[in-house]
Amino acid sequence: MATVLHEQGLFADGPIWGGLHRLSSKVEAHAHDFIEIAVIGPGQGTHVTARGEHRLRHGQAVVLRPGAWHGFEDCADLVVANCCLSAQALRSELGGIYQVPALRRLLWTEPVAPGSRGVAVTVLGPDAADEAIDQIRRLEADLSSARPHAGRALGRLVTVLGILADASVPEAAGPAPHPAVAASIARMEAAPAEAWRLDDLARAVSLDPDYLGRLFVRHVGVSPLNHLARIRAERAVDLLAGSDLPAARVGAAVGWDNPTYFARRFRELVGLTPTEYRARTRPAGGADRPSR
Repeated sequence: MATVLHEQGLFADGPIWGGLHRLSSKVEAHAHDFIEIAVIGPGQGTHVTARGEHRLRHGQAVVLRPGAWHGFEDCADLVVANCCLSAQALRSELGGIYQVPALRRLLWTEPVAPGSRGVAVTVLGPDAADEAIDQIRRLEADLSSARPHAGRALGRLVTVLGILADASVPEAAGPAPHPAVAASIARMEAAPAEAWRLDDLARAVSLDPDYLGRLFVRHVGVSPLNHLARIRAERAVDLLAGSDLPAARVGAAVGWDNPTYFARRFRELVGLTPTEYRARTRPAGGADRPSR
């Protein structure tokens, strides 16, 4: 299979993709520049990520942010259903998902928390997982038909996300995002290469810097500048995977002018240096869809 899965090829027919796989062999570690939800069904296997190796259990769901990498080892009839979302679409037409507390926690907050390396794991339970897997199987069929059913596929996605939201612990979801936090995130996402300072962000939303910092920790789980670092790392992923720019220029393009600092921060957030990440994200054989 390819060692990278790119948005451009995967989402040619829309911002959603789904696939059902039964794994009985090793899947080499690979990276991608989109959001992936992997729902685990029956079978056995070990999941390998930048956070280490973890034995998989029926009923788990793994969320990977852009830049996260993963692979599978010691698989024996392991059922894995993948539901993939375009990162660009999640910032635009699918952005309303952010307003659902349980999904905000699972897709945004937990995978960007310190030490997460872009990976979050939640437990749905076998019954809920089987229901989500069936919807992803139907989603795959909707998108692979001669005339893809985009509207029906969107409905399947909503159902899958609903299953994840219902299976999450309500009190762990956190309060709705404060308007000042949402406005600050929008500013950073619109111009991640800007030399943002906490004072600048606070002034733009007419708040005391310390208070804005506390709001970020309460609603996002990290400080404003740590959240900016994650945004920059995810944008760097796009450039490393989709361009031939030297790593130093990639760092400068996302706001990290010092190549050494860029390499260190990128490794902290992704688990690989920019050079190592690019080595994993060169297509093998030109494939652009999962073949697990």
